[in-house]
Amino acid sequence: MTLNDHQPLQKPLDAKLVLLVAIFLPGMGQVINNAPKRGFFMACFMIILGLITFNLAQPHISMVGKLSGGIFIYAISILDAYYWAKYRMEYFQASID
Repeated sequence: MTLNDHQPLQKPLDAKLVLLVAIFLPGMGQVINNAPKRGFFMACFMIILGLITFNLAQPHISMVGKLSGGIFIYAISILDAYYWAKYRMEYFQASID
């Protein structure tokens, strides 16, 4: 099976491996899912929202609270990478059958 006449389908990485990479290297889960722009924007939004919440938080707020904007995007990027890795694997399996 091929996507087109020139490029054979390659088996995507296991979703659990992508999840592990996404947890330890923010934004890289999207990169290994062949969406490098998405990974770049996720990393940028993590930094930007982390800086915004850090600067807007009151002095008595914990560090987790001060970085909550970045942590929120970090959690979304992990879920996004895992979801797309599962989707790519299911698409690959369906195209083989």
